[in-house]
Amino acid sequence: METGTNFTRIVPVVAVRGSVIFPHTDSILTFGRPKSVAAVNASFQEDRVVAIFGQKDPRVKNPDFDDLHKIGTIATITQMMSTDGEIYAMVRGHARIKLEEGIAREPYLSARITEIAEENKDSDEVKALANKLSELFQKSVNLGKSAEITTVMKIISGQVEPVELVDSVASLLEIKQTEKQQLLENFSVKERLEKVIEFLNREVNVLDIERTISIKTQKRFEDQMRKAMLREKRRTIDEELGEEDGASSDDEIGDYKAKVKKAKMPKEVAKKARKEVKRLSQLSPHNPEGAYIRNYIDWLVEMPWSILSDNDVSIAKASKVLNRDHYGIEKAKERILEYLAVMKLKKGETKSQPTILCFIGPPGVGKTSIGKSIARSLGRKFVRVSLGGIRDEAEIRGHRRTYVGALPGRIIQGIKDAGTRNPVFMLDEIDKLGVDFRGDPSSALLEALDPEQNKEFSDHYLEVPFDLSEVVFIATGNILDTVPAPLRDRMEVIKFPGYTEEEKFHIAKVFLWPKQLGLHGLGGKKITIDDQAIREIISRYTREAGVRDLERNLATLCRKVARQVAEKKRHQSKIAASSIKKLLGPRKFSSLLAEKKDEVGMSTGLSVTPAGGEIIFIEVALMPGKGKLTLTGQLGDVMKESVKAAFTWSKAHWHVLGLKEEFAKGIDVHVHVPEGAVPKDGPSAGVAMATALISALTNIAVEREVGMTGELTLRGRVLEIGGVKEKVIAAHRAGLKTIILPKENKKDLVDIPEAVKRDIKFVFASQLDDVLKVAMKAWPPVNLSNRRKYSPSRPTFLAAN
Repeated sequence: METGTNFTRIVPVVAVRGSVIFPHTDSILTFGRPKSVAAVNASFQEDRVVAIFGQKDPRVKNPDFDDLHKIGTIATITQMMSTDGEIYAMVRGHARIKLEEGIAREPYLSARITEIAEENKDSDEVKALANKLSELFQKSVNLGKSAEITTVMKIISGQVEPVELVDSVASLLEIKQTEKQQLLENFSVKERLEKVIEFLNREVNVLDIERTISIKTQKRFEDQMRKAMLREKRRTIDEELGEEDGASSDDEIGDYKAKVKKAKMPKEVAKKARKEVKRLSQLSPHNPEGAYIRNYIDWLVEMPWSILSDNDVSIAKASKVLNRDHYGIEKAKERILEYLAVMKLKKGETKSQPTILCFIGPPGVGKTSIGKSIARSLGRKFVRVSLGGIRDEAEIRGHRRTYVGALPGRIIQGIKDAGTRNPVFMLDEIDKLGVDFRGDPSSALLEALDPEQNKEFSDHYLEVPFDLSEVVFIATGNILDTVPAPLRDRMEVIKFPGYTEEEKFHIAKVFLWPKQLGLHGLGGKKITIDDQAIREIISRYTREAGVRDLERNLATLCRKVARQVAEKKRHQSKIAASSIKKLLGPRKFSSLLAEKKDEVGMSTGLSVTPAGGEIIFIEVALMPGKGKLTLTGQLGDVMKESVKAAFTWSKAHWHVLGLKEEFAKGIDVHVHVPEGAVPKDGPSAGVAMATALISALTNIAVEREVGMTGELTLRGRVLEIGGVKEKVIAAHRAGLKTIILPKENKKDLVDIPEAVKRDIKFVFASQLDDVLKVAMKAWPPVNLSNRRKYSPSRPTFLAAN
């Protein structure tokens, strides 16, 4: 296309992204790139003339001349404002220009440009097209096209030249940047007018469709408002005539009636639901009470009143699922399989036999996860509700409907979410329920967990009975002491002891390591871990009853390897025991927690905490004094009484211990149990307290590899205690070789794993004398010729000879 030219000159060049600047238009531009800022500043200080060219690729940060379109616009900067690193400028386009030659690239782009003259700008055809474009633009504005008022007035006034008209409208078109650039590069005014009219026609059609849609929407809204007003008038007329009919939507009421029928509710519940539907039908759509009634009806019809999961379960399949998911926990798995067997035999009978199990054990032993396995083995839905920290009774039984935002309790919500009337329902952390002014949640659970009452469980929100007798409730907790006795009586307690090292090793190798490899994206890398490395982590980096800390350490190993793989470094395909210290850091625990040497005045006791069994060291120190007894280590009242009983026994049996009759008057005794920040209580440390005290008084060391537990009476009898399995496993983990237990606890050895029983010697004591013979390095302390006068079952106060 041949064009005429006006002049050629050298001017600063500015590149713009995402927009096209047309001649005869005003635009506000923002410049932030260093070269653009420098070019604008240089232009503003001289004659304010700048050449504006569009970038071919807007992603280029520092464009060169080859990155710019060859056709642009020469403009003047009318106003400018500078901020931190950016310039806001209003520019006025004048004419199309061509980039002839790049002159300089630093500190900004400057080039030789040539102004391009317009073609066919004065013909009659151009004037006719311009009039048509002006009318079309006015129509688009009437249909809602957005534009500045000054621009609109200028275009529709008819006082602008066709060249200015077509460029002004082109700048307002909602078209692609490439299409705008093509319009800029078209030098024929006639062709540009035809093209712009085509684009604007397309926009007018879209605006016309949008306006039609808006009109229809507005009409529909007005119809709804008119109908609502007519319904209200009809309701008023019906009230005057005493013929009140439903004011709610007939379709909505019919839908609710169909849902009530489909829900197959019990007779009384269906009657209640129909009554509420009738109430809703008589309310105005604007009555706020309608929302509460709808919410209530929705809860009623969505409850699984008649939906039951299949009870035909294969015992062999259930056993396979439980053994695949969990290692050990034989008692719990055996009890579950017994329940399934009873369920299978009683299938078809109307009277159900609900079972409420309570799993008690330290954290990390698999209480919650076995609940999911039970649900899978039964083929039922699984629902878990955490009760930890709940202090409001309404969380269990729901809120009354009179309250704003009322909802059913956690139990009914869980049943609705499950969508079946017989899910496996886990009440997690039942031992951590609280009590305050809002009620006692544990008391609210009594009805739900009572097989004789939960057939008609009443939630405050539903206000109708719901049958929970088909639900398999499973409660979990760490300790049983904080569970109220009435609630405990309704559950069958299954205790989960801590794992032995052998069990931990098997769990880590078969379950935890493959799981962590998959979670860290290493499933396909064939990375293995040496058996000795697993045992190293168990013995030197963890000290717990469960396996959570063990799993965290295995996850740490996987993260170390994952980073090496991600960085494409050489990584270990097999993690050996020698690499554990490098990957996990220094050892956290010694291999033997029991004391390294025999000590005078120190004994090893066994205790049970919410985190599992532990060993405790009891230290006794003697000082000159007046018979004062000091107890430290945050000891509870029962533990303090055990120390006092042991001290009294020692003073009563001074002759047996080879002491002076009034030895206690010249000494002070300090008894301390380390880890003083941890509260301790209970009677089972009685024999350990007495052994440490007698060791200090007689200056005879206590065997370092002997642990002991048992309650001590004032007459020296050793009484039965609880938590034998947890204590024995903790002693085995600590490396003790001999354990002294009360004679009555001999029956509890049946629960001890065979691997543990092979490593530990058990001694059963009925008197303190039996304990001292095993625990002390030398016993008795003196050769008593009159030992017949001493009876270990009765306190004796012998006079000095």
